[in-house]
Amino acid sequence: MTDSTGPLRLMAVHAHPDDESSKAAATLAKYAAEGHEVLVVTLTGGERGDILNPAMDRPGIMENLPEVRRKEMAEAAAALGVEHMWLGFVDSGLPEGDPLPPLPEGCFALVPHDEATEPLVKAVREFKPHVIITYDENGGYPHPDHIKCHEVSIAAFDAAGDPEAYPDAGEPWTPLKLYYTHGFIRDRIYRFSEELEKAGMENPFREWLAKWKREQGDMMARVTTQVEASEYFQQRDDALRAHATQIDPNGFFFAVPLEWQQRLWPTEEFELAQTRVQTAIPENDLFAGIEEE
Repeated sequence: MTDSTGPLRLMAVHAHPDDESSKAAATLAKYAAEGHEVLVVTLTGGERGDILNPAMDRPGIMENLPEVRRKEMAEAAAALGVEHMWLGFVDSGLPEGDPLPPLPEGCFALVPHDEATEPLVKAVREFKPHVIITYDENGGYPHPDHIKCHEVSIAAFDAAGDPEAYPDAGEPWTPLKLYYTHGFIRDRIYRFSEELEKAGMENPFREWLAKWKREQGDMMARVTTQVEASEYFQQRDDALRAHATQIDPNGFFFAVPLEWQQRLWPTEEFELAQTRVQTAIPENDLFAGIEEE
């Protein structure tokens, strides 16, 4: 079942609280402000996150991190003007070392595929999104929860409309488009870096760009869709700051003045991974092709 009557609906599936604010958040705020229904689904509670903002490294925070991160997520959702849903899985943490240590028992990355997919299928059937946003096969970066997020998002996109799949998860609903969000665009970072150098300001991107190997390619080659969302960059930044345990207000997210970002790179980038409607590439709207259907 599908329909495009009334407001269109957009679901963004993320691994942890704060991912929704650091990846295509201005686009979520834009569509919400335009009257569409926007839901962020957070798969885990971010229980194993580190305190990345020195100002929050104080007694009572790490001991109560799950509760703190839930409050941060509520503030971020309010800043973006979107709905929010927890799926209730447990953060896997980011394993470090050589060799890598085993993942903790019971974490999201170790949940069997069907057990991890069914709650997301249920969420899709309840919210009835026309469009779903998630990560690519690399997870945006290789965190085990991000990889798992990709896997279950693909599975849910395929299964939600199938009445024989997960029959206890509600009435079938067929989403029409699936996108990957791409934020690590070299040309975007290069433009910001160049502008900071011209102004004689501290440039946190210099070392990162110096290590970039051309043979690595650039995600821009995969981008099919650029959404102009500069008017909502301030809401994005407000949502980022809401995640105070994870986002340092003096960190690289805020190194480039907002006005420069709006002038130099006013869009957010996506890759159309699957579509069940006809659309023309390149696009400037995640709902392109749907209203026409």
